[in-house]
Amino acid sequence: MQKIKSLMTRQGLRSPPENLSDLGAIESLRVPGKEEFRELREQPSDPQAEQELINSIEQVYFSTDSFDIVKYELEKLPPILSLQELEEYRDKLKQQQAAVSKKVADLILEKQPAYVKELERVTSLQTGLQLAAVICTNGRRHLNIAKEGFTQASLGLLANQRKRQLLIGLLKSLRTIKTLQRTDVRLSEMLEEEDYPGAIQLCLECQKAASTFKHYSCISELNSKLQDTLEQIEEQLDVALSKICKNFDINHYTKVQQAYRLLGKTQTAMDQLHMHFTQAIHNTVFQVVLGYVELCAGNTDTKFQKLQYKDLCTHVTPDSYIPCLADLCKALWEVMLSYYRTMEWHEKHDNEDTTSTSEGSNMIGTEETNFDRGYIKKKLEHGLTRIWQDVQLKVKTYLLGTDLSIFKYDDFIFVLDIVSRLMQVGEEFCGSKSEVLQESIRKQSVNYFKNYHRTRLDELRMFLENETWELCPVKSNFSILQLHEFKFMEQSRSPSVSPSKQPASTSSKTVNLFEQYCSGGNPFEIQANHKDEETEDVLASNGYESDEQEKSAYQEYDSDSDVPEELKRDYVDEQTGDAPVKSVSRETLKIRKKSDYSLNKVNAPILTNTTLNVIRLVGKYMQMMNILKPIAFDVIHFMSQLFDYYLYAIYTFFGRNDSLESTGLGLSSSRLRTTLNRIQESLIDLEVSSDPTATLTAAEERKEKVPSPHLSHLVVLTSGDTLYGLAERVVATESLVFLAEQFEFLQPHLDAVMPAVKKPFLQQFYSQTVSTASELRKPIYWIVAGKAIDYEQMLLLMTNVKWDVKEIMSQHNIYVDALLKEFEQFNRRLNEVSKRVRIPLPVSNILWEHCIRLANRTIVEGYANVKKCSNEGRALMQLDFQQFLMKLEKLTDIRPIPDKEFVETYIKAYYLTENDMERWIKEHREYSTKQLTNLVNVCLGSHINKKARQKLLSAIDDIDRPKR
Repeated sequence: MQKIKSLMTRQGLRSPPENLSDLGAIESLRVPGKEEFRELREQPSDPQAEQELINSIEQVYFSTDSFDIVKYELEKLPPILSLQELEEYRDKLKQQQAAVSKKVADLILEKQPAYVKELERVTSLQTGLQLAAVICTNGRRHLNIAKEGFTQASLGLLANQRKRQLLIGLLKSLRTIKTLQRTDVRLSEMLEEEDYPGAIQLCLECQKAASTFKHYSCISELNSKLQDTLEQIEEQLDVALSKICKNFDINHYTKVQQAYRLLGKTQTAMDQLHMHFTQAIHNTVFQVVLGYVELCAGNTDTKFQKLQYKDLCTHVTPDSYIPCLADLCKALWEVMLSYYRTMEWHEKHDNEDTTSTSEGSNMIGTEETNFDRGYIKKKLEHGLTRIWQDVQLKVKTYLLGTDLSIFKYDDFIFVLDIVSRLMQVGEEFCGSKSEVLQESIRKQSVNYFKNYHRTRLDELRMFLENETWELCPVKSNFSILQLHEFKFMEQSRSPSVSPSKQPASTSSKTVNLFEQYCSGGNPFEIQANHKDEETEDVLASNGYESDEQEKSAYQEYDSDSDVPEELKRDYVDEQTGDAPVKSVSRETLKIRKKSDYSLNKVNAPILTNTTLNVIRLVGKYMQMMNILKPIAFDVIHFMSQLFDYYLYAIYTFFGRNDSLESTGLGLSSSRLRTTLNRIQESLIDLEVSSDPTATLTAAEERKEKVPSPHLSHLVVLTSGDTLYGLAERVVATESLVFLAEQFEFLQPHLDAVMPAVKKPFLQQFYSQTVSTASELRKPIYWIVAGKAIDYEQMLLLMTNVKWDVKEIMSQHNIYVDALLKEFEQFNRRLNEVSKRVRIPLPVSNILWEHCIRLANRTIVEGYANVKKCSNEGRALMQLDFQQFLMKLEKLTDIRPIPDKEFVETYIKAYYLTENDMERWIKEHREYSTKQLTNLVNVCLGSHINKKARQKLLSAIDDIDRPKR
């Protein structure tokens, strides 16, 4: 009974007596009596007024907290009390209390039936509880009897229940062991599906479960089997990792990395990955080269498979060398691209891991992850250089396996292009210069290029010796960029090409090769040798670019329209500064226009087939230099030799004349003479046969030189009818000037690729060689001018003139007319030559300048041969010279007349006094000793004494002494 009572206490129930006392407490609650209800109900009521009173009660009175009403009301009293106010306030409180009491009474009356009903239910509940107490007492008593009567049976039941529970647990364990025994099947399926993370996760879970049941004897064998399976998974994982090296797949690599992370071997995975990349490079290049070697061998002999890679490269045939090199670079590109994408994957996932780690709170795991991440990053960065070094060594070995000198130029350029692209890939791959590959290809390129250049120089000599110096007809808009050899300049964004001529893609940002070909493609794909959309159409047909152009050109030049501004500009801008034109008559310009047109119909460049071949050769040289910039200096040096040899040949053919320098006219500038001497010493082999006693060094130096060229016997320079080969001289000289202009055009491009330490050589080449090309005009055309006019005949005519006349003559002498006839004949011959070859204005000016200069100096020489001369004879000299000038100015537009002052000053010197003459002799050293001596003896002998004459002759002798 006591236990039942305590159970009821724990369940929150009370014993019946206690519940009854509680009922008494409930009944003792004060309930208004009937009289009070009646009084409250009998009071007159206004519901609205009562509600307003209730609403006017302060909220504090409705608070459920303990509340001292008296204290609250006393604290509200004002400092000065008023009885009337207190009474009014008291009445108000009474009214409020009455209203509340009435409200409460109404509510109680309203709930009275429910209260009575609930009280009855409580009474009934009390009776039920008392009955339940009796039942519980009886139950306890019966249980006590059963306990005493059935103890043995109860223990048996409990034992069986325990055994049942153990058997259920054993059954569960056996089912788990059975599942573990069948796990290897699922693991094999997952490995076939390449679900390496899932397989490792399953295997680890199985190992953990097996450790739980290690007390079973069968589990030890299972544990060993799971360990073997895990090792097998690691082996397959390593194989899967090796596949990344040739064909990176982001999903495949993600699975592999997750698997290694589950194994806790991320660092080991990175070490293995680099080993696989190294092995992949070796296997790839070996298989590519082996495939070509076996294909070319044409048999199934396996001896090649046993060769080392270095020995295998020597068996590649020349025909398969370039395709093999291209495939080799493509295969290596795939390996490098896989490594590049591997680094991208790690950078991307490292950032994601860093973000997720920062949100976590496991400091130990975070530090370990950061350490692994740092190790992987350093390993990958170090691997960039290592892999690129391996690639360089493999390609270098391949390049050294074959002598590149056996290839033609185009094939060699193609090899250089592939290697150059590979070096570009390497620079973008790891930011490192390709020292190994660069030095190897540089040595081979220089050796190849030396032999190639030597052959081209010999060819150039052959071309020059067989050149007849006929005009090569090209279009007026001819540009070297139209030649196939210079197409690369537009593709390589040459600085010499204006931005308007560059492709639109030039302004766009350069795309990294790895980004460009990341999704597919290969930078080493061999492009088909497709022809350019536009053919190399640079040659004109019969000198005209079209029949309509020929017709319109004749109409233009026969019309009386104004002279085109372009032609006027040609007559001014093309001046060399030797004889500037001050004024040009309209008729003369029209004649010149017809002359220029009849030559070439359009203002096309003057060049020969040899010039065009040299330009093409320069384009090929620049292709090699553009592809392989480390040999830029060697290439530019050889290019300069092409120009040097061409310039030297032009000078040797048309400008060499030992009598030129004796004129004292400075036809060859010191810079030109220095340039020619340098070319002769460094490039020209003047020895006919080698000296057997010569040293090896001398023999090597002679090997790099070229024999001096000889003019073709088909070129005739001795005929007066052709103005001594003027057409050939014009074509040759102006082709050299054109070649120099093309070198000037290419200078920005050459300057861009030339190493900084070698740029002084380039600047010297342009300032001392290229710029001297136009200076060859003077000595070359001087030879024509010296033979075109019969100056000796004029001297003979002048000796027959009597200069000691006694009266002033009004008629000039006959030698003046003879000289003018020579100039008129020269002008006609010049026009005849211009029908074959357009004679540019600078050439025409130089020819006229030379002829006039020689004529004027011949006049002075003739005056110096005079034995006797009077004042009237000196006046006759002035008359003859003025007549000559007046007629000459109608034949030529050169202003001022060259050496006009040379003649006039000599004539006027007759009128000088003794003192002025001495000073004049010292100031005018351009006259020869003979001319000065004659001036003193003949012209001044009549009005100075013998002593003064001797003094002047001594002064002349002093001037002449340093010249001896």
